[in-house]
Amino acid sequence: SEMTLLWLSRQLWRHRVKGLLVTLVKRTSHEDDRRAAATTDVRPIPEDPGKARPHTSTRGHPTESKRRRPPPLAFLKIHKTGSSTVQNLLFRLGEKEKAAFAFPYYTYQFAYPERFRSQFVDELPEGAAQFDILCSHMRLDLAQLRQVMPQNTVFFTLLRDPVRTFESVFSYFTATVPAFAQAKAAAAVARKSALSVFLESPESFWDPGEIRNGLAKNPMCFDLGLNSQGWNASWPEDLAQLEDAFQLVMIAEHFDESLVLLGALLGLDHEDLAYVRLNARSAGSVATLDEGTVGRLRSWNALDVLLYDFFLQLFWEKAELYGLDRLERDAALLREAAERLRQTCVARRGVPPGDLEDLLRPWQTDTATVVGYELRANLSQQQQGRCVRLTLPELQYHTSAGKNLLIANIPGIVRHSNVHLRK
Repeated sequence: SEMTLLWLSRQLWRHRVKGLLVTLVKRTSHEDDRRAAATTDVRPIPEDPGKARPHTSTRGHPTESKRRRPPPLAFLKIHKTGSSTVQNLLFRLGEKEKAAFAFPYYTYQFAYPERFRSQFVDELPEGAAQFDILCSHMRLDLAQLRQVMPQNTVFFTLLRDPVRTFESVFSYFTATVPAFAQAKAAAAVARKSALSVFLESPESFWDPGEIRNGLAKNPMCFDLGLNSQGWNASWPEDLAQLEDAFQLVMIAEHFDESLVLLGALLGLDHEDLAYVRLNARSAGSVATLDEGTVGRLRSWNALDVLLYDFFLQLFWEKAELYGLDRLERDAALLREAAERLRQTCVARRGVPPGDLEDLLRPWQTDTATVVGYELRANLSQQQQGRCVRLTLPELQYHTSAGKNLLIANIPGIVRHSNVHLRK
């Protein structure tokens, strides 16, 4: 089947990059030895104290000895919401904290689109007492997830405007979601865009009994384990259960502010939260949407609109508790920290996949071009390690299985670059 062929191609691609990844060796920096004792405290997002807070350097952890280890984390990675950027941040945090990752036993997703089951998780790493971080794609089942993660786990996720989410889902999965593939075939005959043909009559392409069509209607609801096909009597209770389970639902349109609230929840500072945006499409792969198309998208994804609006309101309630002025200040500091890191690491952004070697090339589909980053030349060994991690795509990080990586000086990571690997 087409899905089987897609899986096989991904396996071949993952084995191809594995040859590069096995050349990376474990590194223990002196900073790792200055970690604070672990704590199991889960702290709520603090309210604005209304007074000056102790000065925190934007260059690191001046009080590293007092820094608490973050609690266990479960991040529900929802498709095409910007979640790959958050996942990369968690991978880097987990490496720094020597966390035990709950990785999928099979490929890089938890048997998606099946509902999550505890048996989908690989074995606990040797020497670990519990899983500390889970952040791979799944279709949520809260009861099963709680069997895997410790009782004090912080649950959080990321939502995005439903119109842009669906446009991105359609662009990325046109060839693999059956409803989209049928629309694409019809569009070739009609000489129209596949998205416009689909939206003219989505019910004619969408078979709700086909699980591979899960992303074809209300994809965020589908990933969250909700009934995504239509409103039913259980919806209010299911939504309330999600509100109770997730300490934070981030909003992509307020990404930096969301990260600030996450940092407050987990005890992280701006340096911990610095990022570059990953898994972004080229400008030519993003559809321009007119008013009529937006209306049809909102109508077809009405439950995602409801979901998004509900958690957007909750987000601003949390923001007000934190303090809106304070949130704005801290988001500006985060952007400064992220820009410093980008200036250190990135020579060129939006790099076409053909200019990238396997290790830093994002997974490509037949219908969307996903761009990446070219790193600066002449980085120090320590900078190389940090910068490669910063820009390492999802599948490559899964292939490395959460191990600490050492980037050294042998040609090959980025074409036309002096960033290297050493055996």
